[in-house]
Amino acid sequence: MQYDFLKNFPKRMKNVGLYSLLVQNSFQKTTWKQYGFIKSHEQINMIFAVLLYIMEQSLKEENCTLDDIGAYIDTLNMQYLRKNISYEECKELGDFIVNTILCNEGRPMYFEGFDFEQGAYQRMNVSYVANRVVYIDGEIKRTSYYLTDDGYSLLLSTLEVESNMKLTIHEMIFQMHLEKQSYDKAVDEIKNVFNLLRIQLQKIQEAMSRIRRNALNYSVKDYEKILVENLNTISDTKEKFQNYREMVKKRVHELEEENINVQKLSRKDEENLNHLRIIETYLNRTIDEHQKILNHHFDLKALYTHELEQLSQMALIQRFQLRTDFYEKVLENPGALEQMDYFFRPLFNQDGEKIYNLNKAFQYQKMAQRKQEEDETEELDFDEETWQREQEERKREKLKKYEGSLSCILKWAGEKGEVSLGEMKEIFDAGEEEEKLKFIPTVEIFKEIMVELMKTRRIDLPALREERKQFIQEESLEFRLGDMVLKLADEIPENFGIEHIETYRLEREEPVVFEGVFSEDGSVKRIRCSDVLIRVRKKV
Repeated sequence: MQYDFLKNFPKRMKNVGLYSLLVQNSFQKTTWKQYGFIKSHEQINMIFAVLLYIMEQSLKEENCTLDDIGAYIDTLNMQYLRKNISYEECKELGDFIVNTILCNEGRPMYFEGFDFEQGAYQRMNVSYVANRVVYIDGEIKRTSYYLTDDGYSLLLSTLEVESNMKLTIHEMIFQMHLEKQSYDKAVDEIKNVFNLLRIQLQKIQEAMSRIRRNALNYSVKDYEKILVENLNTISDTKEKFQNYREMVKKRVHELEEENINVQKLSRKDEENLNHLRIIETYLNRTIDEHQKILNHHFDLKALYTHELEQLSQMALIQRFQLRTDFYEKVLENPGALEQMDYFFRPLFNQDGEKIYNLNKAFQYQKMAQRKQEEDETEELDFDEETWQREQEERKREKLKKYEGSLSCILKWAGEKGEVSLGEMKEIFDAGEEEEKLKFIPTVEIFKEIMVELMKTRRIDLPALREERKQFIQEESLEFRLGDMVLKLADEIPENFGIEHIETYRLEREEPVVFEGVFSEDGSVKRIRCSDVLIRVRKKV
C-alpha cells in the first residue's frame, strides 16, 4: 500500500459515522419544536444527556424503561432547562429520542467507509442502544434499554484523554503486541507513540514562538500546563523505550543469525524481520524525539524566565530626545565623542553565549599535524560566504567518491546476483588505475562503506521509498548509506529492480588484503579485512 497512514481507514470512519448518523437523524426531524428545542445545540445536548443516563443505568445493571427516561428528562427540565412542557410530554420526548433518533424506528443504520487496501467502500452497521424485556415487581412487562458497544464508544470518545494518558495507552498496547510477537500491530502502535511525541515537541516549539512574540500573551496557566505535560512525557519513557529497543535488536539478531545459517527464512519470519527493523527505526526516532523534548523543556523555562525579566526591566528604561539630549550636548562639548562607544554599545547585538557540546568529547578526533612554513606567505580570505561555499563543495566532492565506490560494488554484485570481497579484490588487482581509484578512493571512505554495510546487513529499498514519501528530509552533505543506495538504484539503469541488498560475513574465508591504496593524508597503506558476501535481490 502506497500510504501507510490510510490503513484501518474504515475503522476511523466508523467512529466518524457514530456522530454523523446521530446528527443526521436529529436534524431531519421537526418534532423537536413541539417541545421547545428549536436550536441544534439544544437538541444535541439533550440526546447526549439521555445517552449518559442510559449508560449510567447500564453500568449499574438497573432497569431503564421509557418511564425512567421520562422522569429523568422531567427532572432535568425542572431544575435546569425550564422548558414549558409537562411530565407526559417529557415521556413523549424520551420516546422520540430513544426510538426515533437512537434506534431509527427499528430500521438498521449503516455508514460506509472507504477501504483503501481493498479499493472499495465497506458498509458498517451502527447501533447506539438495544433493548430487552423486563418485569417490574415480577408482573408488569416493560422494555428496558441499554447501551451497545457503539454507544459506549461514542460516549467515551467525547471525553478528551490527556496527552500523557494517550502516550501511556499506546505504549502499553505496543508492549502487549511486542510480547505476543504481533509485530505488524506493534509497528502501528510505535508509529502512534512517535507521532504523539512529535506533537508534544511541536507544542513546545509553538509555545516558545508565542513567548518570543509577546511573553505577556502567554499565561502562567498555559506555561504550567505544558510543563506538566513535558514532565509526564519524559518521566521514565526514555528508559522504557531503550529497553524495548534492546529487546527488538536481540530478536532481529536471532532472526539474522538464523537466516545466515539456514540461508533462507520462512515467509512469516521474513515479514517479522522486516517489521522488527521498522520498529527499531521508530524506536530510535522515538528516543531522539524524547531527548529533543527534554532539551526544549529546559529551553522553554529559560526563555520564559528571560523574557519576563526583560519585560520587568522595560519600566526602568529612560527615553530621551536624540537632538536635545545628545546632538546639542556633543556640540557643546566635542570631547564627549571619545566616549561614543559607551553610547552605541547597547545598539549592537551581544555575542552569543558559548556552550561546549559534551558529545564532542566522545567523537573521533583526528590528530593535528603541524606543517613547516618557511618563507611562505598565504593570502587568507575571511569572506564567510565564500568559505562556506568551499566547504560545501568539498563535501559534495567527497560524496561523489562514496557514490563511485558504492556504484562499483552494486555493479559487480548485480552481474551475478552476489559478489564476495575476495572476488572484488581480483577485479581490483586486474583493473586500471582509474577504476581502482573509483572503487577505493581512500582507505577511510572504503572502510566506512563496508562498516555501514555490515552494520545494516539488509537494506530494504521498498521500505526506504515508503519512508521517503512520509517524511520530508533535509538535504545532507553527509554520507548516508540508505539514501545513497536508493539514489543509485533509481538513477542507474543497471540497478533498476533492486529490492534488497544483504551483507554476510564469510567466517571461514581467509582475510582479504588490498595493497597500495591511498589514505586521506596521501600516504600509501594496505587494507586487511574479513571476507564478506554482498547479495543483491532484484524484482522478479
